[in-house]
Amino acid sequence: MSRLQLALNVDHLDTAIAHYTKLFGVAPAKIRPGYANFAISNPPLKLVLIENPGADDSINHLGVEVQSVDEVRSEHARVTNVGLPTFVEGETTCCYAVQDKFWVEGGDHKFEVYTVLADAEQMKNTPKSSTDAQQPEMCCAPSPTDVSISARV
Repeated sequence: MSRLQLALNVDHLDTAIAHYTKLFGVAPAKIRPGYANFAISNPPLKLVLIENPGADDSINHLGVEVQSVDEVRSEHARVTNVGLPTFVEGETTCCYAVQDKFWVEGGDHKFEVYTVLADAEQMKNTPKSSTDAQQPEMCCAPSPTDVSISARV
């Protein structure tokens, strides 16, 4: 089963966890420093909370979580066949999980298609230094790039 992913920037993680626990009637599936996620079955939703006080947008990124690497590959083929530009990360550590993923570029919000392969003890591939161990990290999305889409003839 696939599910939509909604990753939100929140000012106060504990306050947001309490709110969404009441709203959806489920506890977070994972809580780490500056990060929590909920695996909600009804509606099928992966809700991700990223503590990012003062962020310009409440949406950090969007995506679809699928069940397997084969589904990631199939979705990649589908979106590239319709002409959408992508950035393939492949296997990477993001959001305290080892994932296989790609990003669809060119929209108003970052959008990923991914599957979780395993749990991870760090937010992303780059380990935190001892000086910033108390600072929550941002989402693992690639930096925005200029994208040009050429028409198919």
